[in-house]
Amino acid sequence: MNQTPRLRAQTTEAILTSSRALLGVVARSVSPALEFVTLPQFRVLVVLTSSGPLRMGSLAERMGANSSTFSRSIDRMVTGGWVERGPSPDSRREVLIRATESGRALVDEVTARRRHAVSDIISTMSEEDQRSVVSALEIFADAASEPAVEELLILGL
Repeated sequence: MNQTPRLRAQTTEAILTSSRALLGVVARSVSPALEFVTLPQFRVLVVLTSSGPLRMGSLAERMGANSSTFSRSIDRMVTGGWVERGPSPDSRREVLIRATESGRALVDEVTARRRHAVSDIISTMSEEDQRSVVSALEIFADAASEPAVEELLILGL
């Protein structure tokens, strides 16, 4: 693909600027939740609400954590009412960790704040600009590929 260095540099800067703007939206949307849980705990809630109940070992693996130390964090989340332990419907000996209603509600609130913030930003754009943004972001997403869930968990997405 034939690209001029200047156009590549301009495109790179535009994407970096946009990514900082989006990270600001993410930070503002998750900030109120951090009054109740830590960012790693919020990441656990995101995983559990998106994947459903998981065994401790599987959850620790998804979080990139050591199972023995991770268990203490889950204990604190159980005490806080964010997750619960319960038997697996397939095997009574297997214990699953699942988000409670409070945990799911916290993730839903953050998602709603994020969606509202993005919608507010978009509402300041003309329809033509919105169509341009949709086109540009679709092109960028296709070129970049969808990141693995594990990559997104770093930021609690």
